[in-house]
Amino acid sequence: MLKERFKDVIPPDSFRLHHYYDLIGGTSTGAIIAAALAIGMSVDEITQKYKELGSDIFQKGGWLDKIHDLWKSKYDVKPLRRHLDQFFKDIKIGDDDIKTGLTIVAKRLDSFSTWPLTNNPKAKYFERNNFYVKDYVRASAAAPTYFIPEVLKDIGTQKEYLFVDGGFSLMNNPSLQLFMIATFKGYNLHWKTGKDHLMITSIGTGRRPRNLNLDKYKNPNNLQLAQIVADVFMSDSTEFIETMMQSMSTSLTARVIDREIGDLKDDLIGGHEQFTYNRFNVFFDVDQVKALGFDFNDDQLDTLSEMDNAANTNDLIAIGLAAGKKEVKPEHFPAAFDLKP
Repeated sequence: MLKERFKDVIPPDSFRLHHYYDLIGGTSTGAIIAAALAIGMSVDEITQKYKELGSDIFQKGGWLDKIHDLWKSKYDVKPLRRHLDQFFKDIKIGDDDIKTGLTIVAKRLDSFSTWPLTNNPKAKYFERNNFYVKDYVRASAAAPTYFIPEVLKDIGTQKEYLFVDGGFSLMNNPSLQLFMIATFKGYNLHWKTGKDHLMITSIGTGRRPRNLNLDKYKNPNNLQLAQIVADVFMSDSTEFIETMMQSMSTSLTARVIDREIGDLKDDLIGGHEQFTYNRFNVFFDVDQVKALGFDFNDDQLDTLSEMDNAANTNDLIAIGLAAGKKEVKPEHFPAAFDLKP
């Protein structure tokens, strides 16, 4: 679809998403994909890499490892680092190998602050934070309990910073952060807002409805609460970000946030659209997935929602392809759009 629209400018076999987007960003696993797109990798290349990545880094151990997992990270970080080194070599955030704007979101654990790192040379701390892409992507994907935190040094002061997965910030869905990067004066891009000037496309990793057993959680122990607290926070942050994005935009993909506020089409903040926005995300519900051509029951969908189960890779890719074929339309991607300031 996009190749057809750019066929007179870029040969179809040479088209990459960085030719269309002026800024690509991601958090956690999305940081890997965003950085790979920004250096010119194709979707097919990234898909193949992910098949290798998942099976290598998420190695399940025996019962002794499960006991160990109760107080230490579940997975050895070395395979992940090896794959990121293959992806990104020695490319730094400020290098010309990055072919479009890039933002990677990580969470600085020692200061509780969210760090959106960009390759904008006018950014205030660009020189001090010109990290290797592989290191900062690793920081963004350092999911607590799964991998140990990442330590990075300020290039100027050599002060150490401790990072964990950007998904443990409010910007688990980084679309609002990227809007801020593009428009807030302090970030020094100063892009023009408005539905005809700024377009944001957001891609999710799937949503699974939650329905906890009431009896089990009426009087929970601390371990039970600890096991769900991250999911509770990430669910809230995702809903908040989608609420904010839909309340500031015109969107062909706006969903009903809840039964009280609806899809917010009549609740634009400031009375006008700040940007055009489209969000694509699969809802892992039996009926919704069946509409895509898959016959999974609830137990199977629970298993598919396990983010560290490499056995899910092929099914998830198939579901994503089917959802894209059904839900992504040409009108979501204008051929001529005033994206530049």
